[in-house]
Amino acid sequence: MSRIGKLPITIPAGVTITVSDDNTVTVKGPKGQLTEKISPRIKVSMDDGILKVERPSDQKEDRSLHGLSRTLINNMVVGTTSGFEKKLEINGTGYRAQKNGNKLVLNVGYSHPVEFEEGDGITFDVPAPNKITVMGINKQKVGQIAADVREVRPPEPYKGKGIKYENETIIRKEGKTGK
Repeated sequence: MSRIGKLPITIPAGVTITVSDDNTVTVKGPKGQLTEKISPRIKVSMDDGILKVERPSDQKEDRSLHGLSRTLINNMVVGTTSGFEKKLEINGTGYRAQKNGNKLVLNVGYSHPVEFEEGDGITFDVPAPNKITVMGINKQKVGQIAADVREVRPPEPYKGKGIKYENETIIRKEGKTGK
């Protein structure tokens, strides 16, 4: 039995979950609405504010879909109630970020500024010129946009200059030594 899959999902107040006949799960919460199509082999049932995900057999495919389906639904519930965020830091002389309207503008050593637009429920916050916060209700999109922002200038191993996640540790290399 999947340790993750067998855990029940408690539905907080203000969140409504509907499961359609074709196993499409829709979660509506205070921050928005998310929809995900779950495999037809997985059974999703709801009773007394608790959602359970069950699998039909112990075949390998069913076991893998069991934990995945439960995690996807739980991420939708958490996203619509509290949301997700990824924090990034910018290191380097002259490297900075700023927000112009609904655009994130990065000056990270290129001849031109790099811009990212908000959209698909993703918002940017720049609390300081060297800090960026990517926020949204969909965990996958938040992670992907944060990875795209980091990819503009990944941290280099000699001086650590670039864009990194807040809790990421950069393995540093020793530079050349003189004679």
